Amino acid sequence: MSPDQRGYTLITGGAGFIGCNLADRLLAAGQTVVLYDNLSRAGVHHNVDWLRKTHGGRLALRQADIRDRDAVRDAVAGASQVFHFAAQVAVTTSLVDPAHDYEVNAGGTLNVLEALRTRTDPPPLVFTSTNKVYGALDDIALRRGSTRYEPVDRGAHGAGVAEDRSLDFHSPYGCSKGTADQYVLDYARSFGLRTVVFRMSCIYGPHQFGTEDQGWLAHFLVQAIEGRPIALYGDGRQVRDVLFVDDLVDAFLQALAHLDRTSGRAFNVGGGPAHTTSLLELLDLIAVLHGERPDLAFGEWRTGDQRYYVSDTRRFQAATGWAPRVSVQAGVGRLYRWLLRHRPRADASVGVAVAAAAGAAAKASFAAAEEAA
Repeated sequence: MSPDQRGYTLITGGAGFIGCNLADRLLAAGQTVVLYDNLSRAGVHHNVDWLRKTHGGRLALRQADIRDRDAVRDAVAGASQVFHFAAQVAVTTSLVDPAHDYEVNAGGTLNVLEALRTRTDPPPLVFTSTNKVYGALDDIALRRGSTRYEPVDRGAHGAGVAEDRSLDFHSPYGCSKGTADQYVLDYARSFGLRTVVFRMSCIYGPHQFGTEDQGWLAHFLVQAIEGRPIALYGDGRQVRDVLFVDDLVDAFLQALAHLDRTSGRAFNVGGGPAHTTSLLELLDLIAVLHGERPDLAFGEWRTGDQRYYVSDTRRFQAATGWAPRVSVQAGVGRLYRWLLRHRPRADASVGVAVAAAAGAAAKASFAAAEEAA
């Protein structure tokens, strides 16, 4: 596809988990999509192969690095809308190599913004930031329950963390993503670009090949399926709101459909108070799905880990009418079944045997929950 062909959607980091799910939705609706990705993350070639097989010629891949300013400018030149997901995604990796983390997350985002700014007709940009911009949230007093942490003051914190919360970047990853977050907002203010920032909580769903450092929900499921132990850092009572990827894609499209109300603003996007789980509670859910509870190993708390984070999504809901639809139970069940069929593995029969061993009552329960979601 040549750069002078206007009208395609550009997704940086588009071969990744979120990018390929968004691309699938847009391609199914008849749009043309360009994925900009260096294909460095393990498993992403499976996502590209799947998209090509499913959608054919309306998908194009530009294999390039987000740090390549000229390649970014060339890709942006023909786009009608841009979703910027390309990033270094792990706190642990940022601690090992902060310079690389900064170059990709902050420098790469600036490359995208500058490419947009040089156009006479800049397309809108949706950027995925992180809840890590709010730091460890140590000032929120928590009560330690049997399976989770809960705010002592439910009245003040029951709706979750709102966007008026002070920024407090923790870890090099938090600093690099927070820097990018602020650049995206300022380019709307200073240069009139139409930009939207999503400060995201935990996203999960099909085509996620999770690791211990990123995509932890999928990682837990893969470890259970493969019969390997799961490492918990801290005590496992950490609480997150989780959002199924289909609901996130809906949110992306709603953000663009309501640019008059979303442009130049940051939104906390996650499952919200109705879609939360602790690590220990997720393990209980996996035990029901899988038929047995995985073995556990505990490690020290990790830098910047929040004991409790739940997104207050009311600002975005007020601007667009969006709300999550897929329950935690239904979403985890859908991801579990997808991983049984599609995760990279040496012995495909293992997952099938495990699935057959799960209790019929549990399967019926999750099928009913999915229908209701």
